[in-house]
Amino acid sequence: MTIQGSSPSASGSNTKNLNMSHPKTGRWLWFWMGMSGIAMVSATAGALLAVSLTSTPLMQANLTPEQAAVFDSDRISGNGLKFSELTRPVNVLVMGMSVLPPDVKNSTTDTKKLGYLPQVNSFDGLSDVMLLIRFDPEKKKMTMLSIPRDTRTQIEGHGVKKINAANTFGGPALTAQTTSNLLSGVGIDRYIRINVLGVGKLIDALGGVTVYVPKDMKYQDDSQHLYINLKAGKQHLNGEQALQLLRFRHDENGDIGRIQRQQMVMRALMDQSLNPTTVAKTPQILNVVKEHIDTNLTVEELLALAGFGVRTNRSNMQMVMLPGRFSEKQEFDASYWIADNRRVKSMMKQHFDIQSDEQTEETVTDPASLRIAIQDNTGTEKTNLRPLVRILEKAGYRNIYIAKSLSNEPLEVSHIVAQQGDGGSADLVRNALGFGEVRVESTGNLGSDISIQVGKDWLQKRDLSEQQPQR
Repeated sequence: MTIQGSSPSASGSNTKNLNMSHPKTGRWLWFWMGMSGIAMVSATAGALLAVSLTSTPLMQANLTPEQAAVFDSDRISGNGLKFSELTRPVNVLVMGMSVLPPDVKNSTTDTKKLGYLPQVNSFDGLSDVMLLIRFDPEKKKMTMLSIPRDTRTQIEGHGVKKINAANTFGGPALTAQTTSNLLSGVGIDRYIRINVLGVGKLIDALGGVTVYVPKDMKYQDDSQHLYINLKAGKQHLNGEQALQLLRFRHDENGDIGRIQRQQMVMRALMDQSLNPTTVAKTPQILNVVKEHIDTNLTVEELLALAGFGVRTNRSNMQMVMLPGRFSEKQEFDASYWIADNRRVKSMMKQHFDIQSDEQTEETVTDPASLRIAIQDNTGTEKTNLRPLVRILEKAGYRNIYIAKSLSNEPLEVSHIVAQQGDGGSADLVRNALGFGEVRVESTGNLGSDISIQVGKDWLQKRDLSEQQPQR
């Protein structure tokens, strides 16, 4: 790389003089960089060995050989000093479980007399949070698929149920099998079950999380020992406060709104915590939360996944949600999330490389067919969005509507959200607008294909356009 303003001869002369003045500077710089790298590897390996020798196994479930066979047992990381490098794509099923309230933990009290239903501190209950995460070193990409807990699906041997019940019938193996059947036969390599208390401790171990709480949240449920009291606005949350945000679902979108907030928190945690320093502390963090985790991942494999996360560009970290709809009131005997099988197949092909014999829809590129929601995140009242609508109409987009924003957080840069996972179409919208950044996640309007969360960069572009003389 050349430095602007310097001729080649001048540059060469300067380099020569520099080397003559400080002949050992470059060698010392590389020496200390090398020693720092060795120290980090040594510290991580030492901590890893300490965890391996002093901790209980991370796997707390007793799987039968048939249950263990549901998961791919092939090695996912390298050997020796390359133990922290993934060697192939990996699909990990993550399940969030419930915990026991402190007043009945280790108690002989008859729970029937408590007046509420205790949450058991084990891994045998409902999986209230479900994620399928793909780590793909070949494409240098991470994809997180959120599966609503109320998804209606067939559970082998138990009929049609909500998918979160699979764990109560057959643990992680049956849940993985059910998830695979729902998602076009996708292979599942490993699983992680973590209870609510473990999530809180994990967030505390990472130093908390700074996130924008979209609105005041107040809710109390004595039957679950669930007490939520958060104020709207950007703030730094500790583990217990973050749990309140993650568990709140008492608004018009119910559990789907909760999934959107979960994606917001995950995005913030990735931005704040995926760095080499945090990866080096992974074994110590595991020591803090190990009693609240059950996984068939080894500590070495967890380090490999964390290391891959650090090396992955944030634009290649994508979060999607199982396509579908809410069931109608009289449609079934309970409320469900009904998966859209055609769109599920398309999503699995695009993001998980699952090929299907059936004809699936290709990535949406026809502007006229896209549902585009515009959400105001400028931080100003009554922003005139009509000029933005006209830009889109001129580019051929026809199905455009104004929608309420999930979060009132003022954005410096607009987000072009690929709500259904269609990053290609989001790129086209961004090109038509000439501003904003594309995000493949499900934090936009539920009914849209693309949601434009309009930030302050739009105001600047609009003001400049209005100042130009009309021709």
